[in-house]
Amino acid sequence: MPRWCRTSARSVEQRSHRARCPRHPKKQPYRHRETSMKTMDKRQAGGVVRRVLRAAMGATLLLQASALLVAATAPVSAAAADTTPARTGRETAEAIFQKPVFGGAVLSPDGRRVAFRTAVKGQFSRLAVMELDTMKPSIVASAEDADIGEIFWINNQRLAYNLGVWELPPEDRRFNPGLFAVNADGSQFRQLVETLGAFVKSGENSKLLPQSTWPLPGVGLKQSDDIWVVRPQTFDKAAPSDFLLQRLNTLTGRTVDVDAPKDSVEFAFDPAGELRAVLTSKGQRRAMLFKQTDGSWKTLAEADVLDAAFSPLLVDGQGRLLVNTRAGGDKMGVYVWDMATNAPQLPALVASPDYDLSAAPVWAGQNLAGVRYVSDAHVTQWFDERRKALQASMDKALPNTVNELAVARHGDSPWVLVNAFSDKEPGLSLLYNSETRKLSRLGQLRPDLKGVPMGAMDLVRVTARDGLPVPAWLTLPPGSDGKNLPLVLWVHGGPWVRGAQWGWNPEVQFLASRGYAVLQPEFRGSAGFGDKHFRAGLKQWGLAMQDDLADAVRWAVDKGVADPKRVCIAGASYGGYAAMMGPIKHPELYRCAVNWVGVTDQSLMFSVHWSDFGKDVKGWVLPRLMGDPKADAAQFEANSPLAQAARFKVPVLMAYGAKDQRVPLVHGEKMRDALKAHNRDVRWIVYPEAGHGWFDPPTQIDFWTQVDGFLAQHIGTK
Repeated sequence: MPRWCRTSARSVEQRSHRARCPRHPKKQPYRHRETSMKTMDKRQAGGVVRRVLRAAMGATLLLQASALLVAATAPVSAAAADTTPARTGRETAEAIFQKPVFGGAVLSPDGRRVAFRTAVKGQFSRLAVMELDTMKPSIVASAEDADIGEIFWINNQRLAYNLGVWELPPEDRRFNPGLFAVNADGSQFRQLVETLGAFVKSGENSKLLPQSTWPLPGVGLKQSDDIWVVRPQTFDKAAPSDFLLQRLNTLTGRTVDVDAPKDSVEFAFDPAGELRAVLTSKGQRRAMLFKQTDGSWKTLAEADVLDAAFSPLLVDGQGRLLVNTRAGGDKMGVYVWDMATNAPQLPALVASPDYDLSAAPVWAGQNLAGVRYVSDAHVTQWFDERRKALQASMDKALPNTVNELAVARHGDSPWVLVNAFSDKEPGLSLLYNSETRKLSRLGQLRPDLKGVPMGAMDLVRVTARDGLPVPAWLTLPPGSDGKNLPLVLWVHGGPWVRGAQWGWNPEVQFLASRGYAVLQPEFRGSAGFGDKHFRAGLKQWGLAMQDDLADAVRWAVDKGVADPKRVCIAGASYGGYAAMMGPIKHPELYRCAVNWVGVTDQSLMFSVHWSDFGKDVKGWVLPRLMGDPKADAAQFEANSPLAQAARFKVPVLMAYGAKDQRVPLVHGEKMRDALKAHNRDVRWIVYPEAGHGWFDPPTQIDFWTQVDGFLAQHIGTK
């Protein structure tokens, strides 16, 4: 998401080119199924838990403390030694793109319970809670027609969650995942936020908050049943603004509006959950405001939206305001704001010479115990010495993964939840007991991937032709020597986002498993690598941004990694644009192209009236980032794949979603027709109910199976 439309100071900027488009589902209500232990007799309850959890995770789930604790002594990897026969492309796609059977594990604030999603393969997931003193899990919530989505604890006894419904047929999809709350024993269920066309009508449950309401998890409210929620007062689909902040009681559904400055888009709280600072956005101006002891709001900083290198993060237990800012430098870091000088205090609390860093807090009571951020990979920086030592111990026990620890915020529970992942491991949750010093496995996201070899992902540095350093991620096929390989140049979407970090990527691993090296450049204009790197990409579509991609290919050839006669360029959204422009501008480099949901003409982004870009985005954001359709018309035409279709001469696979509102289908249709007019080799795919990308397993499996066949034909691995 571009910097100009971020709405949460809690999150590190991540790559995302998913656009959820409103649907019109059947008029069927969402049906919550209460399957807690209390609603079933003992025999029936035991049967449900055994069927659901054992089938989902087998021996990896802690069903009984004494019987099924699995010590985590071996390296964690989905790519364990495998002697199974080689899979076909479709079989590999079916293994990689299936829904996970476990995930979302979160520790309660007192460290006495853990909640997670669990599913039988091929069925919808359910919400389970395990009491750690007995190691007995129970299913506390499920839906008949949807998966459990994100989970967070409200207090020690109560949870909130939303739904994931992307695999449903279009008539049953809902635009918003809603919001629900339930106690850890399955009681006191309540729907809080509507899902489009879906209601639970039981007492006051018929009065729901609008579907555009989102929670702010992780904000403490002194163990109350309340949470913070926000919803935009002004709603531009691409950039909602002027958020209303409310305090929502999850037992009654009642809300209280919170007095915050108008046009607020980001909120920062203290450990007690009180609002202390905001970021406002109005037109082309942004401002950071702090709430003083008398209740008035003081403006700390104000700037043009593209120059606004500041954002409030939190107020810590010492009353210090932590902000995300550059402090006059090139990279974003985390600083304490000095109220006396009205400037960031040096040195930074968290900073990197190579990356823009934001941070999410980790609390211990009212104290800030540490922060999580993303550099080349996910990192936790602990300020608490005990937790720092614990992190070192876990990293020694699990050396092949990033290990994120969740420790009780309140109380003295010995339990630690470890969520581990790597480039080869999609995700694994473990439990560590600091008293017994035993580390045991709770569940694995995708246990069926054991038979699919995974490739190693490494960060490399490419020097562009003008000397600009361009980071890039290189993933090699498992078992290869890394020499003379067919290469897929993967171009991320956005483009004003960060493309990747070290971790498991299903699409990349699918390609690696099929024998392709995958190179993912963080070309100029990508976010996360400093202001200079970002601004070097302004108005550079088809120009220096495209040259960075060509320079990355030449780097791979010069290093002996890539066979120069077997390179294909691929990407979605902006990446699809670059995939179409690459063979036009650098025809000597590419033997084929794969474009899904890609822009094919910059002018269409301003003129197509059913796009979800609003007037502000079209009026002043895109002209500054991409170029003005009138003032830069000649540049647009020279770098338009559609206008330059006669110069495109390689085979191409093009795939679009008929319901796409970010890059409407007309982009693909016009490009297809132009290429056909020149007798080019075009493989054309339209998914009638897909939007800006596809995230349901059947569509993913079909698409990547077709990509596999296309690549094998044009740059094959043999």
